[in-house]
Amino acid sequence: MKHELQQDIQKVIYSPRRIAGMVKKVGSELSHDYAGKCPLMVVVLKGSAVFAADLIRSLTIDCEVDFMVVSSYVGTQSVGQIQVVQDLRTDIAGRDVVIVEDIIDSGVTLFSLKKLLKEREPNSVKICTLLDKPSGRKAEITADYVGGTVGNEFIVGYGLDYNEKYRNLPFVGVLKESVYSHK
Repeated sequence: MKHELQQDIQKVIYSPRRIAGMVKKVGSELSHDYAGKCPLMVVVLKGSAVFAADLIRSLTIDCEVDFMVVSSYVGTQSVGQIQVVQDLRTDIAGRDVVIVEDIIDSGVTLFSLKKLLKEREPNSVKICTLLDKPSGRKAEITADYVGGTVGNEFIVGYGLDYNEKYRNLPFVGVLKESVYSHK
């Protein structure tokens, strides 16, 4: 069945089946690396909620989950400063922390978030992202676990949004420029 928002999609980059494979691969890597440990999965809302739900179910290890809401975006542009809208409820001192993100684009948000979390004296802070967009990088940041890469296109679906729409698409696709450009 075709989704009504699909008309705004230029092309599909990652199908639901391919995404499932990416999640399984990353989950397997995390399960191996954290065997015998109980990492705290820090889910960065809202975008990574869909990925995080599937990722956590793919883990074969014990883990805990907490959530943060941070932002550095207005529309399609990163504004360069992080705003913590909702902080963690868990004390991370001495913990192994895995930040779960939907996509690393400019890296500005994640760079600031990682720095903030490191100040709280965890044992370790690693980054897990479904998608990496190296061409958009403005900050020195790399992910420790990556599902896949994307080019310099505006993508939506599987949690990724444009003005809160398209998160519920079961795939990742390129949004038509006519949707977000105001020409």
